[in-house]
Amino acid sequence: MELIDLSKKEHIEHRPLVATLGFFDGVHIGHRHLINQVKAKAKQLNLPAAVVTFPEHPRKVLQQDYQPKLLCGYEEKLEQLETTGINYGISMPFTVELSRLTAKAFMEKILKEKINVHTLLIGHDHRFGHNREEGFPDYVEYGKELGIDVIQASELRFEDHHVSSSQIRRLLSEGKIKLANKLLSYNYKFSGKIIEGYKVGRTLGFPTANIQAWEKYKVIPALGVYAVFVRFENEIYKGMLYIGTRPTMQNDNEISMEVNIFDFEGDLYNRSLTVEFVDFVRPDIKFDSVKALVEQIRKDKIAVIEKLNN
Repeated sequence: MELIDLSKKEHIEHRPLVATLGFFDGVHIGHRHLINQVKAKAKQLNLPAAVVTFPEHPRKVLQQDYQPKLLCGYEEKLEQLETTGINYGISMPFTVELSRLTAKAFMEKILKEKINVHTLLIGHDHRFGHNREEGFPDYVEYGKELGIDVIQASELRFEDHHVSSSQIRRLLSEGKIKLANKLLSYNYKFSGKIIEGYKVGRTLGFPTANIQAWEKYKVIPALGVYAVFVRFENEIYKGMLYIGTRPTMQNDNEISMEVNIFDFEGDLYNRSLTVEFVDFVRPDIKFDSVKALVEQIRKDKIAVIEKLNN
């Protein structure tokens, strides 16, 4: 995929494109279904296929105090778009000025004049333009005037589930990792720097690395214990991840994310790693004693190994 940054160009000089437009948070199977339709139409017309997206959430630009919960950061989104086999990824800064354009003005000034879109595929429920006042029939009419063929893409349903980024965020918040991963088409990931922790895990016999996420807006799954794969310096390890407030050890509400990496010895402080969520094991629980906690962690590790082996 060739990345084109519209913040650095007045317009793009290339052949006409078959394109689609959206924020594409998570690049899930619904997005991939749409992109596959773009690629198929592009092949039919013998034209390149493109995805037009934004580096920052539009609502974050329009509402400075809005804290979006995202499935992936910008770099991770580009990595996932790369896996779709699309020819071009076109990154367009979302600005207040852009938000004020009507749908017709956006199609004319941006899609036609800047990007040279020949055919535009619209997601089945996607709207754009100022206040999203217009819909697909309007886009078709504007397209006829501007010389852009506008097509409505078909919807994808998975096992009777409506596939959307908001649906996947909800599943993660409920700890339904396996279904969330199916809708994403890959394991949900969290990357971060290892920071100084409370070092309680060492005293319990399960040393952990505390993760400070690089992407502060990423969705944090439900509190509890998870089976994970850990990617560190081109190696993959099995691990047990805990997200919670450590209720047995303290009484504050600070959420920590710490991972016990199996068969690993070494200093991780200030290093970066990535955890891939595979399955949920149990919720965060307050135990009557430290001994009871340790006994449960031993059981958790057995459950985690079984889930990862399967």
